[in-house]
Amino acid sequence: MMSVVNIENAAKSTHLLSQTTLRNFLGKKTLSEILTGRDEITHIMQVTGQKTLDEGTDPWGVKVERVEVKDVRLPQKMQRAMAAEAEATREARAKVIASEGEHNASRALREAADVIGGSPSALQLRYLQTLTQISAEKNSTILFPLPIDMMLDLSGHE
Repeated sequence: MMSVVNIENAAKSTHLLSQTTLRNFLGKKTLSEILTGRDEITHIMQVTGQKTLDEGTDPWGVKVERVEVKDVRLPQKMQRAMAAEAEATREARAKVIASEGEHNASRALREAADVIGGSPSALQLRYLQTLTQISAEKNSTILFPLPIDMMLDLSGHE
């Protein structure tokens, strides 16, 4: 009786109120949370959404018994905005990973330099290994840098 007297179309109004409640709730979630947490969202909607819907439909004499999330359709603009947000997050993570890799590489190079710097023969071996790697490419021109001290020793002048 109350639903007929207080509202024109109780079923449609209840449906619209349910959609609005769901939109308000999903608006606080990221796209990944919506996609991965559908069961959790359904559970939360049953608890909190039920209360919200009951408050809205009680004056109409309508009792909402169950709330389920079956399908969520997002407007194109919102999909693009959420995709841009996800892309920015992925890029940020990639930059952090790359910087951690650079940090680890620089630490390893510093340790290698300390080891090689302590032994002139290790430095000479590393130099020869580098020349071997370069010579593997047939189209390379190899320059042999000689220290100035060595040139002075060869000429006999100091």
